[in-house]
Amino acid sequence: MLIGEGLLKRLGACVRQHLPRKMCAIVTDKNVARLFARRVQETLKSAGFRPTLITIPAGEQSKTLEQAGAICDRMIAAGLDRQSFVIGLGGGVIGDISGFVAAIYHRGIPHIQIPTTLLAMVDSSIGGKTGVNTRDGKNLLGAVHHPSLVIDDLDVLKTLPKRQFNQGFAEIIKHAVIADAKMFRTLQRWEAADAAALQRLIKRNIQIKSKIVAKDARDQTGERALLNFGHTVGHAIEHAGDFNEFLHGEALSLGIIAACAISIKKAGLASDQRDAVVDLLQRFKLPTRLPRNFPGEKIFNALKFDKKFQGGKIRFVVAQRFGAAHLTQDVILEDIREAVAQL
Repeated sequence: MLIGEGLLKRLGACVRQHLPRKMCAIVTDKNVARLFARRVQETLKSAGFRPTLITIPAGEQSKTLEQAGAICDRMIAAGLDRQSFVIGLGGGVIGDISGFVAAIYHRGIPHIQIPTTLLAMVDSSIGGKTGVNTRDGKNLLGAVHHPSLVIDDLDVLKTLPKRQFNQGFAEIIKHAVIADAKMFRTLQRWEAADAAALQRLIKRNIQIKSKIVAKDARDQTGERALLNFGHTVGHAIEHAGDFNEFLHGEALSLGIIAACAISIKKAGLASDQRDAVVDLLQRFKLPTRLPRNFPGEKIFNALKFDKKFQGGKIRFVVAQRFGAAHLTQDVILEDIREAVAQL
């Protein structure tokens, strides 16, 4: 893991130290390609690599099995073999699909993540979860395939629209609620920060997620499920909005509020802590209410495909206080309906 400024300028040398291979695919989307693809290609070529650029449409709609197959076809046509590797240059969608392709191509080749959003830096680039969506739900097809290297260049964040940048704070706030009360207080005082402060914040979130992942790398014991705080309802809201109404972090913001409401009922979370979460999400311009006439039934139709449902039972993450959370099976669908109704 590398975090800092100006890392794209040294990308070729950084990669060469970790992966002494020649051929690679750069998977990116059209928005990111316009900003960074040429620079990445040039620095890789200058270090002796032979990159193949593969550009897909931007957005969650590209995260499909068909698109993954098309990427693989491009890699085969370019002559990439099992001694090649994949670079994912983009946000969470690109990280997920490029990692999935790396996991299945020749039964697994190395994957390098170059996240270009704050959300991807603090969350999706860590932990090795890869996947694509199906018609019925998010990330229902996937594999655990840990990246060989993650490169967080803070300079790329300067190109993000404010809405894209702010959605990353939903994952940061989630980490604070489940694992770090001190960071929650820091966020309450947060101002537009310099690169050093942002680097410290990103590093702290990487530490939180990495520590949880290390206890349950393949999501088997329930420890890793803590990271899903807010995601059960958040993913369902994303799906109900056809992945157009909300960005991932925006849907997660609403899911966090719903999870806090359920935590009050099931885990004893203080109502003033729920209110503090709402205030903090609003501080970062994240939504705290569903739009009028949002299709509520579509939320519940999507819930049954959530991966956290096992044997028909809901495995739901609740927080008893800031910095402490646990998994429970005491939550029923009516609890979720009540929490969503409050949104």
